[in-house]
Amino acid sequence: MAILSDKGILKAMEDGQLGIDDFVENNLTPNGYDLSIAEIKVGQDGQLITEGDVRIPPMTWFAVSTKEYVRFGPAITSQLWIRTSWARRGVLSSFGKVDAGFEGTLTLSAFNSSDKDVIIPIGDRFCQIVFEWLDSAADKQYAERSGNYQGQRGVNLGN
Repeated sequence: MAILSDKGILKAMEDGQLGIDDFVENNLTPNGYDLSIAEIKVGQDGQLITEGDVRIPPMTWFAVSTKEYVRFGPAITSQLWIRTSWARRGVLSSFGKVDAGFEGTLTLSAFNSSDKDVIIPIGDRFCQIVFEWLDSAADKQYAERSGNYQGQRGVNLGN
Protein backbone atom coordinates (compact mmCIF):
# COMPACT_ATOMS: atom_id res chain seq x y z
CA MET A 1 0.00 0.00 0.00
CA ALA A 2 1.36 3.41 -0.96
CA ILE A 3 0.00 6.90 -0.37
CA LEU A 4 -0.48 8.94 -3.54
CA SER A 5 1.46 12.20 -3.80
CA ASP A 6 0.02 15.25 -5.52
CA LYS A 7 1.63 14.00 -8.73
CA GLY A 8 0.22 10.50 -8.14
CA ILE A 9 -3.30 11.89 -7.58
CA LEU A 10 -3.18 13.82 -10.87
CA LYS A 11 -1.84 10.74 -12.71
CA ALA A 12 -4.56 8.49 -11.21
CA MET A 13 -7.17 11.04 -12.36
CA GLU A 14 -5.63 11.20 -15.83
CA ASP A 15 -5.62 7.38 -16.05
CA GLY A 16 -9.28 7.13 -14.92
CA GLN A 17 -8.43 5.30 -11.67
CA LEU A 18 -9.69 8.23 -9.59
CA GLY A 19 -12.25 10.96 -10.18
CA ILE A 20 -12.87 14.18 -8.27
CA ASP A 21 -15.73 16.25 -9.68
CA ASP A 22 -15.48 19.95 -8.76
CA PHE A 23 -11.69 19.50 -8.51
CA VAL A 24 -9.87 22.70 -7.46
CA GLU A 25 -6.10 22.79 -7.99
CA ASN A 26 -5.59 24.87 -4.81
CA ASN A 27 -7.15 22.05 -2.73
CA LEU A 28 -4.41 19.63 -3.79
CA THR A 29 -1.89 19.00 -0.99
CA PRO A 30 1.50 17.23 -1.18
CA ASN A 31 -0.14 13.94 -0.18
CA GLY A 32 -3.89 14.44 -0.50
CA TYR A 33 -6.75 16.71 -1.40
CA ASP A 34 -8.79 19.05 0.82
CA LEU A 35 -12.52 18.36 0.50
CA SER A 36 -14.85 21.34 0.82
CA ILE A 37 -18.29 21.76 2.36
CA ALA A 38 -21.45 21.68 0.23
CA GLU A 39 -23.97 21.53 3.09
CA ILE A 40 -24.25 21.14 6.85
CA LYS A 41 -26.99 19.63 9.00
CA VAL A 42 -26.86 20.76 12.65
CA GLY A 43 -28.35 18.07 14.91
CA GLN A 44 -30.10 14.91 13.73
CA ASP A 45 -33.37 16.76 13.09
CA GLY A 46 -31.86 20.11 12.15
CA GLN A 47 -32.23 22.12 9.00
CA LEU A 48 -29.97 21.47 6.03
CA ILE A 49 -27.93 24.61 5.29
CA THR A 50 -26.42 25.06 1.83
CA GLU A 51 -25.13 28.65 1.82
CA GLY A 52 -23.59 31.27 4.04
CA ASP A 53 -22.01 30.75 7.46
CA VAL A 54 -23.26 28.02 9.78
CA ARG A 55 -23.17 28.51 13.55
CA ILE A 56 -22.46 25.31 15.47
CA PRO A 57 -23.28 25.76 19.18
CA PRO A 58 -20.98 24.29 21.85
CA MET A 59 -21.32 20.55 22.49
CA THR A 60 -23.34 20.01 19.30
CA TRP A 61 -23.18 17.23 16.72
CA PHE A 62 -23.38 18.12 13.01
CA ALA A 63 -22.95 16.46 9.61
CA VAL A 64 -21.12 17.82 6.59
CA SER A 65 -21.51 16.78 2.97
CA THR A 66 -18.62 17.31 0.60
CA LYS A 67 -18.92 19.44 -2.49
CA GLU A 68 -16.71 17.01 -4.36
CA TYR A 69 -18.14 13.83 -5.87
CA VAL A 70 -15.38 11.20 -5.82
CA ARG A 71 -14.97 8.00 -7.86
CA PHE A 72 -12.53 5.27 -6.82
CA GLY A 73 -11.17 2.58 -9.09
CA PRO A 74 -10.80 -1.02 -7.90
CA ALA A 75 -7.27 -0.49 -6.51
CA ILE A 76 -7.68 2.84 -4.65
CA THR A 77 -8.93 3.46 -1.12
CA SER A 78 -8.55 6.49 1.14
CA GLN A 79 -8.42 7.84 4.65
CA LEU A 80 -10.01 11.07 5.83
CA TRP A 81 -8.44 13.52 8.27
CA ILE A 82 -9.97 16.64 9.82
CA ARG A 83 -8.05 19.78 8.87
CA THR A 84 -6.08 20.95 11.89
CA SER A 85 -7.54 24.46 11.55
CA TRP A 86 -10.92 22.96 12.60
CA ALA A 87 -9.43 20.71 15.29
CA ARG A 88 -7.77 23.75 16.85
CA ARG A 89 -11.24 25.31 17.23
CA GLY A 90 -12.58 22.24 19.02
CA VAL A 91 -14.19 20.38 16.11
CA LEU A 92 -13.79 16.64 16.55
CA SER A 93 -14.57 14.11 13.88
CA SER A 94 -14.21 10.39 13.44
CA PHE A 95 -13.74 9.18 9.89
CA GLY A 96 -13.44 5.77 8.33
CA LYS A 97 -11.87 4.48 5.16
CA VAL A 98 -13.47 5.03 1.79
CA ASP A 99 -13.67 1.69 0.00
CA ALA A 100 -12.33 0.78 -3.43
CA GLY A 101 -15.04 1.26 -6.04
CA PHE A 102 -16.98 3.86 -4.03
CA GLU A 103 -18.45 6.85 -5.80
CA GLY A 104 -20.45 9.74 -4.41
CA THR A 105 -20.18 12.70 -2.09
CA LEU A 106 -19.08 11.97 1.46
CA THR A 107 -21.12 12.58 4.61
CA LEU A 108 -18.86 13.42 7.55
CA SER A 109 -19.92 13.37 11.19
CA ALA A 110 -18.46 16.04 13.49
CA PHE A 111 -18.87 17.53 16.96
CA ASN A 112 -18.15 20.99 18.37
CA SER A 113 -16.42 20.04 21.62
CA SER A 114 -15.50 23.63 22.53
CA ASP A 115 -17.29 25.96 24.92
CA LYS A 116 -17.85 28.51 22.13
CA ASP A 117 -19.84 28.65 18.92
CA VAL A 118 -17.90 27.61 15.84
CA ILE A 119 -18.75 29.39 12.59
CA ILE A 120 -18.26 27.23 9.50
CA PRO A 121 -18.63 28.80 6.04
CA ILE A 122 -20.25 26.69 3.34
CA GLY A 123 -17.58 26.12 0.68
CA ASP A 124 -14.70 26.07 3.18
CA ARG A 125 -12.21 23.19 3.18
CA PHE A 126 -13.09 20.74 5.98
CA CYS A 127 -10.99 17.60 5.73
CA GLN A 128 -8.14 16.07 3.78
CA ILE A 129 -8.62 12.87 1.82
CA VAL A 130 -5.46 10.77 1.52
CA PHE A 131 -5.53 8.24 -1.32
CA GLU A 132 -3.80 4.87 -1.13
CA TRP A 133 -3.06 2.16 -3.69
CA LEU A 134 -4.14 -1.31 -2.59
CA ASP A 135 -1.63 -4.13 -3.11
CA SER A 136 -4.03 -5.50 -5.75
CA ALA A 137 -7.40 -4.57 -7.20
CA ALA A 138 -10.32 -5.51 -4.95
CA ASP A 139 -12.04 -8.72 -6.01
CA LYS A 140 -15.43 -7.26 -5.04
CA GLN A 141 -15.69 -3.48 -4.86
CA TYR A 142 -17.84 -1.35 -2.58
CA ALA A 143 -21.02 -1.64 -4.68
CA GLU A 144 -20.80 -5.44 -4.51
CA ARG A 145 -19.92 -5.68 -0.80
CA SER A 146 -22.53 -3.32 0.64
CA GLY A 147 -22.97 -0.27 -1.54
CA ASN A 148 -25.29 1.39 0.98
CA TYR A 149 -24.14 4.88 0.04
CA GLN A 150 -23.06 4.31 -3.56
CA GLY A 151 -23.90 7.34 -5.71
CA GLN A 152 -25.08 9.44 -2.76
CA ARG A 153 -25.28 13.21 -3.00
CA GLY A 154 -25.67 15.47 0.01
CA VAL A 155 -25.94 14.69 3.70
CA ASN A 156 -27.05 11.08 4.10
CA LEU A 157 -27.57 9.93 7.68
CA GLY A 158 -28.65 6.45 6.66
CA ASN A 159 -32.07 6.62 8.36
